[in-house]
Formats: sequence, C-alpha cells, structure tokens
Amino acid sequence: MKKVVDFLLKKGRKTEPGIDGILVTVGLCIIALLLCVVMRDSLQNFIEVIVGSMTTEAQNILTGVGP
Repeated sequence: MKKVVDFLLKKGRKTEPGIDGILVTVGLCIIALLLCVVMRDSLQNFIEVIVGSMTTEAQNILTGVGP
C-alpha cells in the first residue's frame, strides 16, 4: 500500500515543462523591440555619445596624454 501511495504522490508532484518560459521570453523580446522603435532617436544619440567619448579616451591613451 505504501508503494502505491508513494507512486501516486510522485506522479502528483511531477512537473511538466510549461510554456511559461517561452511566453516570458517572447514578451520581453516584444517589449525590447517596441522600445527600440519608440526610442530610436534617443538611442542613436546615446550610442553616438558613448562611441565618441570612448574614441577620445582611446586616442588619449594611445598618445600618452594623462590627466
């Protein structure tokens, strides 16, 4: 009898791989895509500023100019 109860409890606790992770991933991708579309101009400005400051810093390092 104990084996049957253990078997039923084990079957009841078994978790099936769900679709929750897939839905969360797809939802986050959609949100990221919408943010990229809506904030395209500000994102472009942000990237230009970052690249410009990194380029300036790299040139300073290569020429040996220090603070």
